[in-house]
Amino acid sequence: MEKNIFAKLIANALNLQERAVANTLSLLEEGCTIPFISRYRKERTGGLDEVQIAAISDRYDRLKEIEKRKETVTKTITDLEKMTPELQQRIDACWDATELEDIYLPYKPKRRTRAQVAREQGLEPLAMILLQQRERDPERAAERFVCGDAIATSTDALKGAQDIIAETVSEDERSRQQLRNAFARQAIITSKVVKAKADSDEAAKYSDYFDWSEPLKRCSSHRLLAMRRGEAEGILRISITPDDEEAVERLKRHYVYGNTPCGKLVAEAVEDGYKRLLKPAIETEFAALSKEQADEEAIHVFAENLRQLLLGAPLGQKRVMGVDPGFRTGCKVVCLDAQGNLLHHEAIFPHPPVNKRMEAAMSILKLIRKYQVEAISIGNGTASRETNEFIKDVLAGKYNIDTSSKAPDSQPQVFVVSESGASVYSASKIAREEFPDEDVTVRGAVSIGRRLMDPLAELVKIDPKSIGVGQYQHDVDQTKLKHSLDQTVESCVNSVGVNLNTASQHLLMYVSGLGPTLAKNIVDYRRENGAFTSRAQLKKVPRLGPSAFQQCAGFLRIPGAKNPLDNSAVHPESYAIVEKMAKDQNCTVADLINNKEKREAIDIKQYVTAETGIPTLTDIMKELEKPGRDPREQLEEFEFDKNVASIDDLTEGMILPGIVTNITNFGAFVDIGVHQDGLVHISQMADRRIAHPLDVVKLHQHIKVRVIEVDRRRNRISLSMKGL
Repeated sequence: MEKNIFAKLIANALNLQERAVANTLSLLEEGCTIPFISRYRKERTGGLDEVQIAAISDRYDRLKEIEKRKETVTKTITDLEKMTPELQQRIDACWDATELEDIYLPYKPKRRTRAQVAREQGLEPLAMILLQQRERDPERAAERFVCGDAIATSTDALKGAQDIIAETVSEDERSRQQLRNAFARQAIITSKVVKAKADSDEAAKYSDYFDWSEPLKRCSSHRLLAMRRGEAEGILRISITPDDEEAVERLKRHYVYGNTPCGKLVAEAVEDGYKRLLKPAIETEFAALSKEQADEEAIHVFAENLRQLLLGAPLGQKRVMGVDPGFRTGCKVVCLDAQGNLLHHEAIFPHPPVNKRMEAAMSILKLIRKYQVEAISIGNGTASRETNEFIKDVLAGKYNIDTSSKAPDSQPQVFVVSESGASVYSASKIAREEFPDEDVTVRGAVSIGRRLMDPLAELVKIDPKSIGVGQYQHDVDQTKLKHSLDQTVESCVNSVGVNLNTASQHLLMYVSGLGPTLAKNIVDYRRENGAFTSRAQLKKVPRLGPSAFQQCAGFLRIPGAKNPLDNSAVHPESYAIVEKMAKDQNCTVADLINNKEKREAIDIKQYVTAETGIPTLTDIMKELEKPGRDPREQLEEFEFDKNVASIDDLTEGMILPGIVTNITNFGAFVDIGVHQDGLVHISQMADRRIAHPLDVVKLHQHIKVRVIEVDRRRNRISLSMKGL
């Protein structure tokens, strides 16, 4: 199929310029990645962003699937010798998957139906007689079709003819579309508990849905996914149905021409076709469609949460102490150098039941002094708050420890970081390769320490699904979820850029154009030949050809490189332009970067060429102003309210500091330091109406909340951000 037809269809669907879509499709076909196209091919795409390019790519894949399906449909109908020029024309012009299946349905091979049996018995002419409704005595007409045991009476003949009519009605495109419209307008989704399971423990969490119904079009994605999970676990029974009476009446208007004997038989057949064939088919369709839409919403929220987590503020290369807190099993403490290498690990027991607080305090001070610790990273799991307070007390000198082992003058900053997925990482193949001689607790603490230094570099080692920042991630379409999350990780890695000389294989994997094999080859080359001194050196890496170099070079950084552009987002293909700019200003490229006046004296219009336009030149000038700038925010310290330690300390009206730990489409969960996250419902997030929590909050944002309800029995805390 010509690509320009796809370009036209996609441009119309996404409201984009056809030329921009066509050029984007060409770039994707050439093997260009989404980050590369959005960053370095703005002239060809008209400045489309990553979201738009990803949408074009997804639509293109869908259209190719429909094209493939059309080939199957055409072949099947042709083999049945039922193809006509009009039918072929309709198939060729159709680009809607549902419509294509409707066209195909009457010809689609299916299990032997009652209608097929009736047709084999020669009852199709009788069905046509009934449908025309001109015969005054259908019983007498049916007698002509009585033959042997199969059709012993005229009643048998009429029943067979009605089966044919029922199937004809259910397969008619107009009938199906009419019922779809009814479902879209007025379908009700109903959830009932399976009686045998009503009193079981596992059913308790679905109690809200034991007797629930609402219009399908108003059913939010989290409610729908909750009901579908209950159904999958055998606890709930779900149905989607329109107004049956109205739907049947509408169908009868098309097929029944009056209150005649034939008309009555057709009316019965229409009702049977609706109940037995048509309604179940459209209900299945809408169940799948509503699930797909709910999946899309949940996946979008998950991807957005993941993006915010990956783009969390990095502390940078500092000497860090990582602490994985715990009560009974103690706190695992590790000391890392500024590159994240493990220098030391031990366990301390400052909390009940062991309570060796003084011993633990001495260990902390000794390690801070010995390894010149600049920052302390504490996981936000069990005993997090108690460990945070303990370490801050140690640093504040609350334990009378002799001066020989006290902390250095410049005290390390203390941060609490998300430990989501740390246990998954610690048991993974990657962790075993990194630390073959250490146990899972040490690996987990190392991950917590490294997350403070650079969340992105550490989190790429964990399967995004295991990071736990979504809702119903195990219930949504797993292929779509993986595709979306992989795209998100790739987008984040490339928007930040990667240090070519320090990046792990797992981080390099996500760089545009690389993948696992080339990432490994780069690390191997670095090990054998030492640090890269220029981007051009990448061409010496085995199997890294011109195409991969073009895709990856702009996203890799070399701090301290001889050519300062090698530590910027300026692509090597544009170096000559920058060199010409510098030459025209009678200076070096480094001078151009360091001298604002010289940059301001440049008229970028003079450097426009057939390949390089104003968008690229504007990006180059921004990059020369701040080469290799990190788009991530600065890290901030955080402290919980000291007067609140458990849910029993909460009272309505309290205003407390909190950290956003998870965002769903119905609100945000906030850690207020009481071992149980509270929920800020979407209706309590702002004084105005908002479309989505992501419009107001970000993951790990520090916010103020008001306690509006404490349900101690169900361990639920309701919070509000209104007026704060």
